Amino acid sequence: MGVITILEETTKYPITLMGKRAGVCWGADVTDNEKNYKRGMDCLISGHGRVQEYVNVELVIDGYSARVIREYYTHIGANPTRLQASTRYINYDAFDVVTPPTVKRNENALKLWDDLVKQIQKTVKQLEEEEKIPREDSAMLLPLGMTTKIVDKRNLRSFIDMSHQRLCTRAYWEYRQLMQDICKALSDYSDEWKFLVTNYFKPKCELTGYCTEKKSCGRMPKKEDL
Repeated sequence: MGVITILEETTKYPITLMGKRAGVCWGADVTDNEKNYKRGMDCLISGHGRVQEYVNVELVIDGYSARVIREYYTHIGANPTRLQASTRYINYDAFDVVTPPTVKRNENALKLWDDLVKQIQKTVKQLEEEEKIPREDSAMLLPLGMTTKIVDKRNLRSFIDMSHQRLCTRAYWEYRQLMQDICKALSDYSDEWKFLVTNYFKPKCELTGYCTEKKSCGRMPKKEDL
């Protein structure tokens, strides 16, 4: 689907950094990275989440729908920030859209979908070129399914919390895919990230041992059934 690019400002060794930051407050030796790593693991095991906020993640999210990015913005804990591709200055007379699998599997639905997208593209172009409507106004026709690009900055604690909700089977399919793509990109960044993603990025039912959703997917039993 889309593309996740991890930027170089992202902390390469997050567990080591957490231990180093905690060590300052513990009066420990922070020059030894083996000790820092061990201390970072102790913080993780003990559930000391505050040090996770020192782990920086900066990435480019490209090719996902404006709709799912709007949902992505709802995760506002730990002071994240982001920039998004402008709908005021960028030429969108030939924009791409994210087509849901249900539409792709239905030939008639796909034709209706494609025809509408082409009509919007044509109208936007006509408004700008023939009617001299400013791009910032013609862009009001752009659909939420249009692909977009953002630069996102947040920390480890924010992503762990996000994963509990967005890796759930009940999550919106595109967001679940986006979360899985982020997990894959971070896992490939370093072994420490791979450990964190494998052990801490998980749906909330794996934390609680039961499903908290009103409509369960059946992966875990409901609390009242235990």
